[in-house]
Amino acid sequence: MGYGLNIEQTQKLIMTPELRQAITVLQLSALDLSMYIEEQFQENPLLELREEEADKGSELAAKEKPVEGEEQKREYDLDWEEYFQDSSDLGFARQEKQWEQPEYSYENFVSKAPTLSEYLLSQLYLCTCTINDMRIGEYLIGNIDEKGYLRVSLEEVASQLKADADDVDRVLRLIQSFDPAGVGARNLEECLLIQYKLLGIKNDNVKRLIEGHLEDLAKGKLSKIAHELGVTVKEVQLATDILKTLDPKPGRNFSSPNENRYIVPDIVLEKVSGEYVILINDVYIPRIMINSTYRSVLTKDKNYDVDTRRFVESKLNAAAWLIRSIEQRRLTLYKVANCLVEMQRDFLDHGIKYLKPLNLKMVAEKVGLHESTISRATSNKYIQTPQGVFEMKYFFSTGLNNAAGTTTSSECIKKMLQEIVAGEDSRIPLNDQKISEIFKQKGISISRRTVAKYRDELGIPCIGKRKRY
Repeated sequence: MGYGLNIEQTQKLIMTPELRQAITVLQLSALDLSMYIEEQFQENPLLELREEEADKGSELAAKEKPVEGEEQKREYDLDWEEYFQDSSDLGFARQEKQWEQPEYSYENFVSKAPTLSEYLLSQLYLCTCTINDMRIGEYLIGNIDEKGYLRVSLEEVASQLKADADDVDRVLRLIQSFDPAGVGARNLEECLLIQYKLLGIKNDNVKRLIEGHLEDLAKGKLSKIAHELGVTVKEVQLATDILKTLDPKPGRNFSSPNENRYIVPDIVLEKVSGEYVILINDVYIPRIMINSTYRSVLTKDKNYDVDTRRFVESKLNAAAWLIRSIEQRRLTLYKVANCLVEMQRDFLDHGIKYLKPLNLKMVAEKVGLHESTISRATSNKYIQTPQGVFEMKYFFSTGLNNAAGTTTSSECIKKMLQEIVAGEDSRIPLNDQKISEIFKQKGISISRRTVAKYRDELGIPCIGKRKRY
């Protein structure tokens, strides 16, 4: 057995901190990127926000008195506007006054909606109550969850507050008369009965359903319920329709402290003169620049110690890399959006029926990037189109073959499925096999099992629960 030395040339990708940061920046949404930049401000003293008036002042000062050694350190003189001066086609906003932008209009500054607790307390404080009743009411409201249900027993309330049980019960009934109807209930049955009473519903069958047949109703056993109530199935179905108008979670329409109520699109597509214009939405992202005072530490005429210069140089490189990463994110988003416009033009013009099957590999090959890069670029991002606001992942869907030899996207098929069910005779609803045959008549081969899968994903009930009498 012989031994020897071989020289072999290999390539390895090393995950440097800079590369890790670039990957992180790429997969952040606009709002998340804004928060990330704020965090970097806390860690890197060379970063600072750039404001319009400050920019003008610095530019005038620079013209009057150039910084010595500027040419030698030009590679560090990076700021947001200068770095992006050739990127106006990407939608970079450089308006003179931010408050003149549409995004800063008065209508967009909407006050925060009250929480359920705040809304109930506001009604309690309008009531004529004793101090003791007010104390009980505040405690009860504090124990109502985000769905609107009371999550503490009346005995526990009486014990904790050393209050009379009758007083606690009376105050609870007062709260149960508040808006939204059904709030303060201890279970689903009580919640629905409160709404039945407050809304003045006159159908006795609805009350009877609530009081003893909710479980059978959930299983779709209408015939059994009709037999036990001594009424027709049609009457049970009518009562069920009324029951469905009640809200089993009356508190869910109110905001919670950690709730995200708005989606800010990262990309906006606007159709101008028949062509789509791609705008990268950076209005919420802070405009950053490198602090010139710290940068001057690296000029030759400054006699700072080695450790100070190394610290500043390290932070300067980090700041410059952050700006490059942000710009690279914008360029990547632009490329992906441009590709989507080219490949999904029919969808943008005419709607969901024209959405084409698309995967990450197809886009990656089109824009010359790796699939993982496309995946990160589209992760947690939203795009505003003439058809509405969509998550970018929405455009990546599988498809099924059709008679024309092309493929139809799964989202398009789901839309067609909804239309087929909406147009069926509710007295004789279509089963999954029949729906599959209708698709085949349209030139799309789809199995009964796939129909059932898509129907479940769309929340469409099975044939038994769709039948009307």
